[in-house]
Amino acid sequence: MTKNFRFEKDSMGQIKVPAKALWGAQTQRSILNFSIGEELIPIELIYSITIIKKAAAITNCKLGLIDKQKKDLIIEACSEILDGKHDSQFPLKIWQTGSGTQTNMNINEVISNIASLKTNSELGSKKPIHPNDDVNKSQSTNDTFPTAIQISVVSEIIKKLVPSIRELTMVLDQKSSQWKDLIKIGRTHFQDAVPISLGQEVATWSKQLKDAEDALVMSLDQLYFLPLGGTAVGTGLNCPKDFSEESIKSISEDTKLLFYKSNNHFSLMASHDRLAHVMSQIKILAGALFKISNDIKILSSGPRSGIYELIIPQNEPGSSIMPGKVNPTQCEALSMLCTQVMGFEHAVSIANASGTLQMNEYKPLIGFNILTSIKLLTNGISNFRIKLVDGIQPNPKTIKKNLENSLMLVTALVPQIGYEKAAEIANLAFNESINLKEATIKLGYLSANDFDNAINTNEMI
Repeated sequence: MTKNFRFEKDSMGQIKVPAKALWGAQTQRSILNFSIGEELIPIELIYSITIIKKAAAITNCKLGLIDKQKKDLIIEACSEILDGKHDSQFPLKIWQTGSGTQTNMNINEVISNIASLKTNSELGSKKPIHPNDDVNKSQSTNDTFPTAIQISVVSEIIKKLVPSIRELTMVLDQKSSQWKDLIKIGRTHFQDAVPISLGQEVATWSKQLKDAEDALVMSLDQLYFLPLGGTAVGTGLNCPKDFSEESIKSISEDTKLLFYKSNNHFSLMASHDRLAHVMSQIKILAGALFKISNDIKILSSGPRSGIYELIIPQNEPGSSIMPGKVNPTQCEALSMLCTQVMGFEHAVSIANASGTLQMNEYKPLIGFNILTSIKLLTNGISNFRIKLVDGIQPNPKTIKKNLENSLMLVTALVPQIGYEKAAEIANLAFNESINLKEATIKLGYLSANDFDNAINTNEMI
């Protein structure tokens, strides 16, 4: 032991490890060999692997493979990790081995060294708990890492992303109900169309999000089936009978989510089609949010030279040079993060297709991209709701003016006078800058009274 370092040994020989670090030789080698970028393995994934280690210890003890003292020490160490007491001890980057082996060993080593501290043993001594022989018993990185990705993705979506979506749709539904009688002009191709209520327009946004949520939750079904027990290539070598079932029971109890043993470990380890499918549904959610943010941005454009049918909260100055300018910044932030999510989805698709033979070697990237997307969307949706949607108000004066000035109200006359005459009325009104009623009477197609009866915007919606 030196002042700042201790020497640890692994199968490749000795290596210096920071004296107080709870990680060991394999983690240190990863730090030295993969000093790439700033993207760390997500802590949610670290916690899911830790839950697996805890479940494995309980099962290995039950099967007589480790004694009660070792089991208790592993559980105690795992509990401390899950409580967030050792987050700084997981420094490894995403850009490492494609299986995630070094992260698996990072957790094994930290658990081992926490046990050493608790028993007054020397750090790095691998006593009384060995990182491979005890913490990793009955497992391989190749089955624990994809299992952990599945656990963390399901957990983060169900416990965080879905609630954030529902909170937003609840606000949208409230506003849709409040504005159901506020009739405005609809628009297609960025041009005036027939009337719609503002409530109907907002309800469309809510339904988009509800459909995206439903599809996302349905896509999780296959992620509840875990490949734990497949070990190195899916055959389950060195994994005892009943290990998978018993460990998965413990995982379900810890997460309060019902997981099952996979029917085919080979498939879930060699490819990650199901994770890619979930990521595609996350992208669809991002697409819906992007569309909604753009709609709000367009409808709030102005305030004097745009549509300005929606008034958005004034959160901060919008320009360093133009005084009094307010921009739809929440829409822009949401659009940017949705764009990032779409890029992440493309990377996951390539990564999933690029696996070889018995293992996909893009696991850290797949886990990182999906979990980062979930976090971005969870936080982005909540911020969008609190800072923008909660405070949006209609602009009735402008809504009424735009509605009354629209030439597309002439569509309501078609059943009585036909398409061609209605088009003639619209063209005359446009060319002579008169309203539809004046154009209709001038052409002699309807009386003033008949026109008023036909142009009833309440009936049009």
